[in-house]
Amino acid sequence: MIPTPINQQSIEHAAALLRQGQLVAFPTETVYGLGADAANPAAVARIFAAKGRPDDHPLIVHIASAEQIADWAETTPETALRLAAAFWPGPLTIILNKKACVPLAVTGGQQTVALRIPANPVALQLLQAFGGGIAAPSANRFGHISPTQASHVAEELGDSVACILDGGPCSVGVESTIIDLSDGHSAILRPGRITRSQLKAVLQTEIRLSPQTGTRAPGMLAVHYAPNTMSLLCPANTLNAMIDDLCSKGKLIGILAFSPAAALTPCAHLIRLPEQSEHYETVLYSALRELDKLQLDMILIEQPPDNEAWAAVNDRLGKATV
Repeated sequence: MIPTPINQQSIEHAAALLRQGQLVAFPTETVYGLGADAANPAAVARIFAAKGRPDDHPLIVHIASAEQIADWAETTPETALRLAAAFWPGPLTIILNKKACVPLAVTGGQQTVALRIPANPVALQLLQAFGGGIAAPSANRFGHISPTQASHVAEELGDSVACILDGGPCSVGVESTIIDLSDGHSAILRPGRITRSQLKAVLQTEIRLSPQTGTRAPGMLAVHYAPNTMSLLCPANTLNAMIDDLCSKGKLIGILAFSPAAALTPCAHLIRLPEQSEHYETVLYSALRELDKLQLDMILIEQPPDNEAWAAVNDRLGKATV
């Protein structure tokens, strides 16, 4: 499948395909999504088939406006409205109790639904042209590295999709923060660009970091976002010793490093990533994909700092490495 340039005709064509129950890949600010009509269980089933995704793994429903929350959620708590006003459109997914009409195929059999408005002009144009909710996980094989360019989708899903809208590279580069509001409390189920401190500043209440509600959400499995090549997190002060040891054994290795000292390590397959967490997030998946194509024996990844700014990166790398 060749990605399609963006214009009004291609947006309208993609919306028509969604109405027909077909799959459409489209860019968001986080990663490319594999979209289907969220109100059509047969169309949603095509997402699971294309990705090889377990059918009890819930999907995020993308909507065009906060007013559409009422189409999907049984009630709209005041906390959800405050978060929507502060962060939508943007990389925040809110989990609420679902309306009875919401297909269980979308929610992984749960009585909750995950909602967000993406901050990407192509995604918003598509949502407005379509007129309903679009269920869309990342447009890749289940558990593999998420796509941040249209070419990644084409390489991985090929002709499993009816259309790939090419909106260029994603600006954020890692999946949205997920907050669960379904039980009257607040819990972060997946860290992302929107941090716990930002959420607390809006809600003025404690927010749990570990899921205690039993609600399932995307990205909660122990292994996810992973390259096919064995990958290992390595502290900067042991990186050179690890490289020397592996090279002495004839291993072909790749390196992702961000600190100035580590990035000077002599290696044919070293990719220097930014030192700032937000810039690092934007290029992480593309860099992992680049190394994963090289038939390496191992990828070594310099361990990022353990603080809130790096929470999303550490979450993704923790699930992508052994």
